[in-house]
Amino acid sequence: MSDFRAKDGLTFMKMHGLGNDFVIIDSRGRETVTTPDLARAIGHRHFGVGFDQLAEIHDGDDTDIRLDFWNSDGSTAQACGNATRCVAQFVLAEMAKDALTIRTVRGVLHARRADGGMVSVNMGTPQLNWQDIPLAHGVDTKHLPLPGDPVAVGIGNPHCVFFVPDVGAVDVAAQGSAMEHNPLFPQATNVEFAEIRARDNIRMRVWERGTGITLACGSGACATVVAAHLRGLTDRLVRIELDGGWLTLDWREDGVWMTGPTTHVFSASFDPAFLESAGWQ
Repeated sequence: MSDFRAKDGLTFMKMHGLGNDFVIIDSRGRETVTTPDLARAIGHRHFGVGFDQLAEIHDGDDTDIRLDFWNSDGSTAQACGNATRCVAQFVLAEMAKDALTIRTVRGVLHARRADGGMVSVNMGTPQLNWQDIPLAHGVDTKHLPLPGDPVAVGIGNPHCVFFVPDVGAVDVAAQGSAMEHNPLFPQATNVEFAEIRARDNIRMRVWERGTGITLACGSGACATVVAAHLRGLTDRLVRIELDGGWLTLDWREDGVWMTGPTTHVFSASFDPAFLESAGWQ
């Protein structure tokens, strides 16, 4: 990734955390390259590479790096926990460090190496006030006035968490897409469906705004643990099983720490003709 412009195009990495997959572009020392059109072109799973989110790495002014996130529909995302862990794994190895500071729209996040080759990221203090999530008007965020009695939590991006007896029986595509643009969420929302198995064990599925069903969602896992604990259903240290695997969440005084695996799939470069078709210069 050291050569930003390979002779035959723009270089990138493909990584995933539990099947939550990302294209990562390293723009350190360069100007921002991602545009809505380029994000949509890259994100198409048939005509591009495909991703749940795109992460672009920048030089940090007061942190080790800065990150911007894009959804596959060309919209921007304020937070992406699994992408943050993937980038952290790459940069920690590159810098030969054990800890890292990362500036995002969410604020300054802290990442560090964990046991077993995993990476932990502190996703910050959850937003629990309706104005901060944000919601359209004041309501009890622990019991939204919506069918299914969901909980609203902000993790730098809005989340709507439903607790269900059997997550396998939920039509995530239908219910998630219907809730994503509910008027109560002026910035749209991610939608989680969670089945409580024990006070330290949750099964969760997710619909991500701007993307759809994904195999995992780091910020969604954080929001689910916060919502479950606020409802008195779980402790603060919880293992969550997502469609793509397991994450460990620990809601501490300094924020919600998320730990899990990451995988580097490949590094490559986009062909100039593809970039030109996406309007990239």
